[in-house]
Amino acid sequence: MAGPRFKVVKSTRSNRVALSLAGMIVLAFASIPLWAKAGTQRTLTTYLTLLAMAQMWNLLAGYGGLLSVGQQAYIGLGAYGLWVFADGLGVNPFVAVLLAGIAAAVIALPTSILAFRLRGGYFAIGTWVIAEAYRLIVTNVKWVGGGSGTTVTAASHVKMATRVPATYLLALGLAVGSVLLVFFLLRSRLGLALTAIRDNETGAESLGVDVSRAKRYVYLISAFGCGLAGAVTYLNLLRIQPNAAFSVQWTALMIFVVVIGGVGTIEGPIIGTVVFLVMQELLSDYGSWYLILLGLVAMVITIWNPRGLWGLVTRRRSLHLFPLRRQLRAADVDGAEAPPRAESAGSAD
Repeated sequence: MAGPRFKVVKSTRSNRVALSLAGMIVLAFASIPLWAKAGTQRTLTTYLTLLAMAQMWNLLAGYGGLLSVGQQAYIGLGAYGLWVFADGLGVNPFVAVLLAGIAAAVIALPTSILAFRLRGGYFAIGTWVIAEAYRLIVTNVKWVGGGSGTTVTAASHVKMATRVPATYLLALGLAVGSVLLVFFLLRSRLGLALTAIRDNETGAESLGVDVSRAKRYVYLISAFGCGLAGAVTYLNLLRIQPNAAFSVQWTALMIFVVVIGGVGTIEGPIIGTVVFLVMQELLSDYGSWYLILLGLVAMVITIWNPRGLWGLVTRRRSLHLFPLRRQLRAADVDGAEAPPRAESAGSAD
């Protein structure tokens, strides 16, 4: 009798069930403007944009191996891009969000030429210096309000009953879109190239991976996502100040969310954002102790389980909500599938 035949599959039944549940959760979140108060919607907008930022930082550092502490540059550029297009050029403020993200990516192209001359720790420090340079430039431009900042007047003229739900839905679309973008990107050839670069840049280059091009692509994608997140954030806040928009605190929050959730996983930033939301709501009344507790949590998780909370789940159970891995399944002569025997090398997780 012939032995079992094998085939490579990209998803399992558990993956499909998990994705179906995720779709139901997204639909539930989409219904929030129908029954939730404006304050709740604005709070959730903040966390949804943070999730998008964390996905972009995780794509950059967790998969691309580019440890940046200067992504606040594109948060700030996205915020001021919103003002330029909406107030300066008269574009609809909701359309201006997309244009602000594109503008951030365009500015990131020449920026990457400078940043990619640096490696390792020098790259991390260099990205922070670049962000500070953009902050100083904006601070000294009186047209955009200088150091005192400016208000997105075009958005403030939109009725609150329309602006708050529309901004929330934009944030929800941005969060979901960032997850889907990373998911489909990592299932592509570029995703495999990024994983190879992260694991061994020299080895990846020797195998024919265009390291510079792959890094530049992921840097521009991350800048675009952060630019959109910055625009949505300040469409929600309305008031833009350079010290706040270009604050390194944005990148610190991204890193915190990714580290406690799990670096190099799509699920990690989602878990990390939920944990951050709960901690902020419970501990925000404790003043400076709140920040100390956040730091302690990050330290404990990093030391106890460097792969984060999602890494703890996958270590105990082989569970992956997003099917990035390719599994080898045995099928009998009648085509019935058997349980997975092994996972292929080159997994993007």
